[in-house]
Amino acid sequence: MRRQIAWLVIATSSTIVVCFVIPLCLLVQALAEDRATAAADLEARNVAILVAGLIGDDRLPGFISDIDSRGAPQTSVLGVDGAWITTTPRLDGVMTAELERAKSGTGLTVLDDRGLRVLLPIVIGDENEGTAVVRTFVPPEDVGRGVAQAWASVIGLGVVLLLFALGLAVWLGRRVSQPLRAVANVAHQLREGDLSARATVAGAEETAELARALNGLAERTEELLAAERATVADLSHRLRTPVTALRLDAEAVDDEELSGRLQSHIAGLQRTIDAIVREARRPVRTDLTAVCDATTIVSGRVHFWGALAEDQGRQMRVNLPNGPLAVPVAASDLADVVDILIDNVFDHTPEGTAFEVRLGWAGDRVLLTVHDAGPGPKTGLRPGETPGMTGPREEGSTGLGLDIARRTATGCGGTLISGPGPLGGTRVDVRLPLVEQH
Repeated sequence: MRRQIAWLVIATSSTIVVCFVIPLCLLVQALAEDRATAAADLEARNVAILVAGLIGDDRLPGFISDIDSRGAPQTSVLGVDGAWITTTPRLDGVMTAELERAKSGTGLTVLDDRGLRVLLPIVIGDENEGTAVVRTFVPPEDVGRGVAQAWASVIGLGVVLLLFALGLAVWLGRRVSQPLRAVANVAHQLREGDLSARATVAGAEETAELARALNGLAERTEELLAAERATVADLSHRLRTPVTALRLDAEAVDDEELSGRLQSHIAGLQRTIDAIVREARRPVRTDLTAVCDATTIVSGRVHFWGALAEDQGRQMRVNLPNGPLAVPVAASDLADVVDILIDNVFDHTPEGTAFEVRLGWAGDRVLLTVHDAGPGPKTGLRPGETPGMTGPREEGSTGLGLDIARRTATGCGGTLISGPGPLGGTRVDVRLPLVEQH
Protein backbone atom coordinates (compact mmCIF):
# COMPACT_ATOMS: atom_id res chain seq x y z
CA MET A 1 0.00 0.00 0.00
CA ARG A 2 2.80 2.40 0.85
CA ARG A 3 4.30 1.90 -2.59
CA GLN A 4 1.00 2.59 -4.34
CA ILE A 5 0.42 5.74 -2.29
CA ALA A 6 3.96 6.93 -2.99
CA TRP A 7 3.61 6.35 -6.73
CA LEU A 8 0.24 8.12 -6.77
CA VAL A 9 1.57 11.18 -4.94
CA ILE A 10 4.74 11.29 -7.08
CA ALA A 11 2.75 10.99 -10.32
CA THR A 12 0.36 13.74 -9.26
CA SER A 13 3.13 16.00 -7.95
CA SER A 14 5.38 15.49 -10.98
CA THR A 15 2.49 16.41 -13.29
CA ILE A 16 1.85 19.58 -11.33
CA VAL A 17 5.55 20.46 -11.17
CA VAL A 18 6.08 19.91 -14.90
CA CYS A 19 3.03 22.06 -15.68
CA PHE A 20 4.57 24.70 -13.42
CA VAL A 21 8.22 24.49 -14.51
CA ILE A 22 7.83 24.51 -18.30
CA PRO A 23 5.66 27.66 -18.52
CA LEU A 24 7.88 29.38 -15.96
CA CYS A 25 11.00 28.61 -17.99
CA LEU A 26 9.34 29.95 -21.14
CA LEU A 27 8.26 33.04 -19.22
CA VAL A 28 11.83 33.64 -18.03
CA GLN A 29 13.09 33.40 -21.60
CA ALA A 30 10.38 35.78 -22.83
CA LEU A 31 11.21 38.27 -20.06
CA ALA A 32 14.88 38.17 -21.00
CA GLU A 33 14.06 38.89 -24.64
CA ASP A 34 11.69 41.69 -23.64
CA ARG A 35 14.38 43.16 -21.43
CA ALA A 36 16.93 43.10 -24.25
CA THR A 37 14.40 44.56 -26.70
CA ALA A 38 13.49 47.37 -24.33
CA ALA A 39 17.16 48.24 -23.72
CA ALA A 40 17.93 48.23 -27.46
CA ASP A 41 14.89 50.31 -28.29
CA LEU A 42 15.72 52.86 -25.57
CA GLU A 43 19.29 53.24 -26.79
CA ALA A 44 18.12 53.53 -30.40
CA ARG A 45 15.75 56.36 -29.48
CA ASN A 46 18.42 58.19 -27.47
CA VAL A 47 20.85 57.97 -30.37
CA ALA A 48 18.10 59.02 -32.79
CA ILE A 49 17.62 62.22 -30.77
CA LEU A 50 21.36 62.95 -31.01
CA VAL A 51 21.47 62.20 -34.72
CA ALA A 52 18.47 64.41 -35.43
CA GLY A 53 20.06 67.33 -33.57
CA LEU A 54 23.74 66.86 -34.47
CA ILE A 55 23.68 65.42 -37.98
CA GLY A 56 26.79 66.59 -39.75
CA ASP A 57 28.45 67.57 -36.45
CA ASP A 58 31.93 66.10 -35.91
CA ARG A 59 31.12 65.41 -32.27
CA LEU A 60 28.34 62.96 -33.13
CA PRO A 61 30.58 59.86 -33.46
CA GLY A 62 32.12 60.60 -30.07
CA PHE A 63 28.77 60.91 -28.38
CA ILE A 64 27.59 57.63 -29.89
CA SER A 65 30.83 55.92 -28.79
CA ASP A 66 30.27 57.17 -25.25
CA ILE A 67 26.80 55.63 -25.26
CA ASP A 68 28.17 52.32 -26.62
CA SER A 69 30.86 52.20 -23.96
CA ARG A 70 28.24 51.30 -21.37
CA GLY A 71 27.98 47.83 -22.92
CA ALA A 72 25.32 46.07 -24.90
CA PRO A 73 23.47 47.00 -26.97
CA GLN A 74 25.89 48.17 -29.68
CA THR A 75 24.77 51.07 -31.90
CA SER A 76 25.63 52.02 -35.44
CA VAL A 77 24.29 54.94 -37.54
CA LEU A 78 23.81 54.95 -41.33
CA GLY A 79 23.88 58.51 -42.66
CA VAL A 80 21.66 60.10 -45.27
CA ASP A 81 24.32 59.65 -47.91
CA GLY A 82 24.54 55.90 -47.24
CA ALA A 83 27.82 56.12 -45.33
CA TRP A 84 28.17 54.74 -41.80
CA ILE A 85 28.77 57.41 -39.21
CA THR A 86 29.49 54.66 -36.65
CA THR A 87 29.52 50.94 -37.23
CA THR A 88 28.97 47.77 -35.20
CA PRO A 89 32.08 45.56 -35.48
CA ARG A 90 30.12 42.31 -35.69
CA LEU A 91 27.91 43.78 -38.45
CA ASP A 92 30.55 45.71 -40.43
CA GLY A 93 29.91 45.68 -44.15
CA VAL A 94 26.51 44.03 -43.77
CA MET A 95 23.88 45.73 -45.97
CA THR A 96 20.71 43.77 -45.68
CA ALA A 97 17.10 44.13 -46.65
CA GLU A 98 16.50 45.32 -43.08
CA LEU A 99 18.43 48.56 -43.83
CA GLU A 100 16.52 49.04 -47.07
CA ARG A 101 13.21 48.76 -45.26
CA ALA A 102 14.37 51.10 -42.52
CA LYS A 103 15.55 53.72 -45.09
CA SER A 104 12.09 53.55 -46.57
CA GLY A 105 10.75 54.79 -43.24
CA THR A 106 9.79 51.52 -41.54
CA GLY A 107 11.03 50.77 -38.03
CA LEU A 108 12.08 47.17 -37.41
CA THR A 109 12.78 44.85 -34.47
CA VAL A 110 14.41 41.59 -35.55
CA LEU A 111 15.37 38.64 -33.28
CA ASP A 112 17.03 35.56 -34.77
CA ASP A 113 20.04 33.35 -34.20
CA ARG A 114 22.39 36.28 -35.02
CA GLY A 115 20.98 38.33 -32.16
CA LEU A 116 18.54 41.19 -31.62
CA ARG A 117 18.46 44.20 -33.93
CA VAL A 118 16.35 47.37 -33.62
CA LEU A 119 16.33 49.69 -36.66
CA LEU A 120 14.89 53.17 -36.27
CA PRO A 121 14.60 55.51 -39.30
CA ILE A 122 15.23 59.27 -38.85
CA VAL A 123 13.97 61.72 -41.43
CA ILE A 124 16.49 64.56 -41.77
CA GLY A 125 15.05 67.91 -42.81
CA ASP A 126 12.26 67.26 -45.21
CA GLU A 127 11.69 64.05 -47.02
CA ASN A 128 13.72 65.21 -50.01
CA GLU A 129 16.87 65.56 -47.91
CA GLY A 130 16.91 61.87 -46.92
CA THR A 131 16.60 59.35 -44.10
CA ALA A 132 19.24 58.18 -41.65
CA VAL A 133 19.01 54.85 -39.82
CA VAL A 134 19.94 54.05 -36.24
CA ARG A 135 20.60 50.34 -35.65
CA THR A 136 21.12 48.87 -32.17
CA PHE A 137 22.41 45.31 -31.86
CA VAL A 138 22.31 42.89 -28.93
CA PRO A 139 24.43 39.70 -29.37
CA PRO A 140 22.70 36.33 -28.78
CA GLU A 141 24.66 35.70 -25.57
CA ASP A 142 23.43 39.00 -24.14
CA VAL A 143 19.83 38.39 -25.21
CA GLY A 144 19.75 35.16 -23.16
CA ARG A 145 21.95 36.39 -20.31
CA GLY A 146 20.74 34.98 -17.00
CA VAL A 147 18.23 32.61 -18.61
CA ALA A 148 20.28 29.47 -17.93
CA GLN A 149 20.75 30.38 -14.26
CA ALA A 150 17.03 31.14 -13.95
CA TRP A 151 16.13 27.84 -15.58
CA ALA A 152 18.48 26.00 -13.22
CA SER A 153 16.81 27.69 -10.25
CA VAL A 154 13.33 26.84 -11.50
CA ILE A 155 14.23 23.22 -12.25
CA GLY A 156 15.99 22.93 -8.88
CA LEU A 157 12.87 24.24 -7.19
CA GLY A 158 10.84 21.63 -9.07
CA VAL A 159 13.19 18.86 -7.91
CA VAL A 160 12.92 20.11 -4.32
CA LEU A 161 9.13 20.06 -4.60
CA LEU A 162 9.24 16.49 -5.97
CA LEU A 163 11.50 15.37 -3.11
CA PHE A 164 9.17 17.03 -0.64
CA ALA A 165 6.23 15.25 -2.28
CA LEU A 166 8.11 11.95 -2.07
CA GLY A 167 8.80 12.47 1.63
CA LEU A 168 5.17 13.40 2.19
CA ALA A 169 4.07 10.28 0.29
CA VAL A 170 6.31 8.03 2.40
CA TRP A 171 5.03 9.62 5.60
CA LEU A 172 1.42 9.37 4.47
CA GLY A 173 1.86 5.77 3.34
CA ARG A 174 3.43 4.82 6.66
CA ARG A 175 0.66 6.59 8.54
CA VAL A 176 -1.97 4.65 6.60
CA SER A 177 -0.22 1.27 6.49
CA GLN A 178 1.17 1.02 10.03
CA PRO A 179 -2.24 0.52 11.69
CA LEU A 180 -3.07 -2.09 9.05
CA ARG A 181 0.23 -3.87 9.64
CA ALA A 182 -0.47 -3.84 13.37
CA VAL A 183 -3.88 -5.45 12.77
CA ALA A 184 -2.25 -8.02 10.46
CA ASN A 185 0.34 -8.86 13.13
CA VAL A 186 -2.42 -9.45 15.66
CA ALA A 187 -4.21 -11.68 13.15
CA HIS A 188 -1.01 -13.72 12.75
CA GLN A 189 -0.70 -14.04 16.54
CA LEU A 190 -4.28 -15.26 16.76
CA ARG A 191 -3.63 -17.75 13.97
CA GLU A 192 -0.62 -19.07 15.90
CA GLY A 193 -2.78 -19.64 18.97
CA ASP A 194 -2.21 -16.52 21.09
CA LEU A 195 -5.83 -15.67 21.84
CA SER A 196 -4.78 -12.94 24.28
CA ALA A 197 -3.55 -10.76 21.39
CA ARG A 198 -5.65 -7.69 20.71
CA ALA A 199 -5.42 -5.04 18.02
CA THR A 200 -5.04 -1.38 18.89
CA VAL A 201 -8.01 0.60 17.60
CA ALA A 202 -6.24 3.39 15.72
CA GLY A 203 -5.77 4.85 12.27
CA ALA A 204 -8.44 5.66 9.70
CA GLU A 205 -12.07 4.91 10.40
CA GLU A 206 -11.98 1.76 8.23
CA THR A 207 -8.81 0.50 9.94
CA ALA A 208 -10.25 1.13 13.39
CA GLU A 209 -13.42 -0.77 12.45
CA LEU A 210 -11.29 -3.67 11.22
CA ALA A 211 -9.39 -3.73 14.53
CA ARG A 212 -12.65 -3.72 16.51
CA ALA A 213 -14.02 -6.59 14.39
CA LEU A 214 -10.83 -8.64 14.86
CA ASN A 215 -10.90 -8.07 18.63
CA GLY A 216 -14.53 -9.15 18.73
CA LEU A 217 -13.69 -12.31 16.80
CA ALA A 218 -10.86 -13.14 19.22
CA GLU A 219 -13.12 -12.63 22.24
CA ARG A 220 -15.83 -14.80 20.72
CA THR A 221 -13.28 -17.54 19.98
CA GLU A 222 -12.08 -17.45 23.59
CA GLU A 223 -15.67 -17.77 24.81
CA LEU A 224 -16.34 -20.78 22.58
CA LEU A 225 -13.11 -22.49 23.64
CA ALA A 226 -13.87 -21.89 27.31
CA ALA A 227 -17.34 -23.39 26.86
CA GLU A 228 -15.90 -26.38 25.02
CA ARG A 229 -13.30 -27.03 27.72
CA ALA A 230 -15.98 -26.82 30.40
CA THR A 231 -18.06 -29.37 28.49
CA VAL A 232 -15.11 -31.73 28.13
CA ALA A 233 -14.22 -31.41 31.80
CA ASP A 234 -17.79 -32.28 32.69
CA LEU A 235 -17.68 -35.20 30.25
CA SER A 236 -14.90 -36.95 32.19
CA HIS A 237 -16.94 -36.79 35.39
CA ARG A 238 -20.09 -38.01 33.67
CA LEU A 239 -18.34 -41.04 32.14
CA ARG A 240 -16.37 -42.09 35.21
CA THR A 241 -19.44 -43.41 37.06
CA PRO A 242 -20.84 -45.69 34.30
CA VAL A 243 -17.38 -47.02 33.45
CA THR A 244 -16.77 -47.86 37.10
CA ALA A 245 -20.14 -49.59 37.25
CA LEU A 246 -19.24 -51.62 34.17
CA ARG A 247 -15.93 -52.64 35.71
CA LEU A 248 -17.66 -53.80 38.92
CA ASP A 249 -20.23 -55.76 36.93
CA ALA A 250 -17.46 -57.39 34.89
CA GLU A 251 -15.66 -58.45 38.05
CA ALA A 252 -18.88 -60.02 39.32
CA VAL A 253 -19.23 -62.30 36.30
CA ASP A 254 -18.65 -65.96 37.28
CA ASP A 255 -17.14 -66.98 33.94
CA GLU A 256 -13.48 -66.01 34.32
CA GLU A 257 -12.83 -65.97 30.58
CA LEU A 258 -15.81 -63.73 29.91
CA SER A 259 -14.94 -61.57 32.90
CA GLY A 260 -11.39 -61.11 31.58
CA ARG A 261 -12.61 -60.14 28.12
CA LEU A 262 -15.09 -57.66 29.57
CA GLN A 263 -12.49 -56.13 31.83
CA SER A 264 -10.09 -55.88 28.86
CA HIS A 265 -12.76 -54.13 26.79
CA ILE A 266 -13.62 -51.81 29.66
CA ALA A 267 -9.93 -50.96 30.12
CA GLY A 268 -9.72 -50.13 26.42
CA LEU A 269 -12.82 -48.00 26.74
CA GLN A 270 -11.31 -46.19 29.71
CA ARG A 271 -8.08 -45.52 27.81
CA THR A 272 -10.04 -44.21 24.85
CA ILE A 273 -12.09 -41.89 27.05
CA ASP A 274 -8.94 -40.68 28.81
CA ALA A 275 -7.25 -40.02 25.45
CA ILE A 276 -10.27 -38.10 24.15
CA VAL A 277 -10.49 -35.98 27.28
CA ARG A 278 -6.73 -35.40 27.33
CA GLU A 279 -6.71 -34.33 23.69
CA ALA A 280 -9.72 -32.04 24.15
CA ARG A 281 -8.11 -30.43 27.19
CA ARG A 282 -4.91 -29.64 25.33
CA PRO A 283 -4.48 -25.87 25.56
CA VAL A 284 -4.31 -23.69 22.49
CA ARG A 285 -0.63 -23.26 21.72
CA THR A 286 0.75 -19.80 22.21
CA ASP A 287 3.56 -20.45 19.78
CA LEU A 288 3.21 -23.00 17.01
CA THR A 289 6.75 -22.37 15.87
CA ALA A 290 8.31 -23.45 19.19
CA VAL A 291 11.61 -25.30 19.11
CA CYS A 292 12.77 -27.93 21.59
CA ASP A 293 15.68 -30.33 21.97
CA ALA A 294 14.44 -33.77 20.97
CA THR A 295 17.38 -35.51 22.68
CA THR A 296 16.52 -33.98 26.06
CA ILE A 297 12.79 -34.66 25.77
CA VAL A 298 13.16 -38.28 24.63
CA SER A 299 15.79 -38.96 27.28
CA GLY A 300 13.50 -37.61 30.00
CA ARG A 301 10.48 -39.66 28.89
CA VAL A 302 12.54 -42.84 28.53
CA HIS A 303 13.79 -42.36 32.07
CA PHE A 304 10.17 -41.92 33.23
CA TRP A 305 9.01 -45.16 31.56
CA GLY A 306 12.11 -47.07 32.66
CA ALA A 307 10.69 -47.83 36.11
CA LEU A 308 7.54 -49.44 34.65
CA ALA A 309 9.59 -51.38 32.09
CA GLU A 310 11.79 -52.75 34.87
CA ASP A 311 8.75 -53.65 36.94
CA GLN A 312 7.26 -55.64 34.04
CA GLY A 313 10.56 -57.32 33.18
CA ARG A 314 10.85 -55.59 29.83
CA GLN A 315 14.26 -55.04 28.28
CA MET A 316 14.28 -51.42 27.07
CA ARG A 317 17.11 -50.52 24.72
CA VAL A 318 17.73 -46.82 24.22
CA ASN A 319 19.82 -45.30 21.44
CA LEU A 320 20.16 -41.52 21.65
CA PRO A 321 22.61 -39.10 19.98
CA ASN A 322 25.25 -37.35 22.04
CA GLY A 323 24.30 -33.85 20.94
CA PRO A 324 21.05 -31.87 20.81
CA LEU A 325 18.59 -32.22 17.92
CA ALA A 326 16.31 -29.20 17.57
CA VAL A 327 12.83 -29.83 16.16
CA PRO A 328 9.98 -27.32 15.54
CA VAL A 329 7.66 -28.82 18.17
CA ALA A 330 6.70 -27.63 21.63
CA ALA A 331 8.40 -29.65 24.37
CA SER A 332 5.08 -30.79 25.87
CA ASP A 333 3.83 -31.94 22.45
CA LEU A 334 6.95 -33.98 21.75
CA ALA A 335 6.75 -35.50 25.24
CA ASP A 336 3.14 -36.53 24.48
CA VAL A 337 4.26 -38.20 21.25
CA VAL A 338 6.96 -40.21 23.04
CA ASP A 339 4.48 -41.21 25.77
CA ILE A 340 1.94 -42.37 23.17
CA LEU A 341 4.46 -44.52 21.32
CA ILE A 342 5.82 -46.17 24.49
CA ASP A 343 2.36 -46.53 25.99
CA ASN A 344 1.28 -48.43 22.87
CA VAL A 345 4.03 -50.96 23.58
CA PHE A 346 2.87 -51.48 27.16
CA ASP A 347 -0.81 -51.66 26.18
CA HIS A 348 -0.53 -54.06 23.24
CA THR A 349 2.33 -56.42 24.14
CA PRO A 350 2.61 -58.95 27.00
CA GLU A 351 4.74 -58.20 30.01
CA GLY A 352 8.40 -59.06 29.47
CA THR A 353 8.33 -57.99 25.80
CA ALA A 354 11.48 -56.09 24.85
CA PHE A 355 11.36 -52.83 22.91
CA GLU A 356 13.75 -50.18 21.65
CA VAL A 357 13.60 -46.39 21.49
CA ARG A 358 15.93 -44.87 18.91
CA LEU A 359 16.55 -41.21 18.06
CA GLY A 360 18.77 -40.03 15.24
CA TRP A 361 18.84 -37.87 12.15
CA ALA A 362 19.28 -38.22 8.40
CA GLY A 363 19.84 -35.12 6.31
CA ASP A 364 17.35 -32.48 7.39
CA ARG A 365 15.07 -34.91 9.28
CA VAL A 366 15.04 -36.19 12.85
CA LEU A 367 13.88 -39.81 13.13
CA LEU A 368 12.22 -41.11 16.30
CA THR A 369 11.63 -44.88 16.19
CA VAL A 370 9.90 -47.13 18.71
CA HIS A 371 9.67 -50.85 17.88
CA ASP A 372 8.98 -53.92 19.99
CA ALA A 373 9.39 -57.68 19.91
CA GLY A 374 5.69 -58.33 20.42
CA PRO A 375 3.34 -60.58 18.41
CA GLY A 376 2.65 -57.98 15.72
CA PRO A 377 0.91 -54.67 14.99
CA LYS A 378 -1.48 -53.76 17.80
CA THR A 379 -1.63 -50.01 17.18
CA GLY A 380 -5.05 -49.87 15.64
CA LEU A 381 -3.43 -49.85 12.18
CA ARG A 382 -2.62 -52.52 9.68
CA PRO A 383 1.07 -52.87 8.69
CA GLY A 384 2.19 -49.89 6.63
CA GLU A 385 -0.98 -47.89 7.34
CA THR A 386 -0.57 -44.36 8.61
CA PRO A 387 -2.94 -42.75 11.13
CA GLY A 388 -5.84 -40.96 9.54
CA MET A 389 -6.17 -43.51 6.70
CA THR A 390 -9.45 -45.33 6.33
CA GLY A 391 -9.58 -49.03 6.94
CA PRO A 392 -10.43 -51.58 9.64
CA ARG A 393 -8.68 -51.23 12.98
CA GLU A 394 -7.02 -53.98 14.90
CA GLU A 395 -9.41 -55.64 17.31
CA GLY A 396 -9.48 -53.99 20.73
CA SER A 397 -7.79 -50.75 19.61
CA THR A 398 -9.00 -47.34 18.48
CA GLY A 399 -5.77 -45.89 17.10
CA LEU A 400 -6.63 -42.59 18.76
CA GLY A 401 -3.22 -42.22 20.40
CA LEU A 402 -1.38 -42.47 17.11
CA ASP A 403 -3.85 -40.09 15.52
CA ILE A 404 -2.82 -37.53 18.13
CA ALA A 405 0.85 -38.24 17.47
CA ARG A 406 0.26 -37.97 13.71
CA ARG A 407 -1.38 -34.55 14.04
CA THR A 408 1.57 -33.33 16.09
CA ALA A 409 4.05 -34.61 13.49
CA THR A 410 2.22 -33.34 10.42
CA GLY A 411 1.49 -30.02 12.12
CA CYS A 412 5.18 -29.12 11.89
CA GLY A 413 5.84 -30.68 8.50
CA GLY A 414 6.69 -34.23 9.65
CA THR A 415 5.25 -37.69 9.11
CA LEU A 416 4.30 -40.80 11.12
CA ILE A 417 4.43 -44.29 9.59
CA SER A 418 3.84 -47.67 11.25
CA GLY A 419 4.70 -51.19 10.15
CA PRO A 420 6.45 -54.42 11.11
CA GLY A 421 9.72 -53.93 12.95
CA PRO A 422 13.05 -55.76 12.93
CA LEU A 423 12.27 -57.40 16.30
CA GLY A 424 9.11 -59.02 14.91
CA GLY A 425 6.61 -56.62 16.46
CA THR A 426 5.39 -53.15 15.54
CA ARG A 427 7.61 -50.32 14.42
CA VAL A 428 6.49 -46.66 14.43
CA ASP A 429 8.66 -44.03 12.76
CA VAL A 430 8.13 -40.33 13.44
CA ARG A 431 10.06 -38.00 11.15
CA LEU A 432 10.35 -34.34 12.15
CA PRO A 433 12.12 -31.42 10.45
CA LEU A 434 15.57 -30.62 11.83
CA VAL A 435 15.96 -26.99 12.87
CA GLU A 436 19.41 -25.55 12.23
CA GLN A 437 20.82 -23.82 15.28
CA HIS A 438 22.89 -20.66 14.63
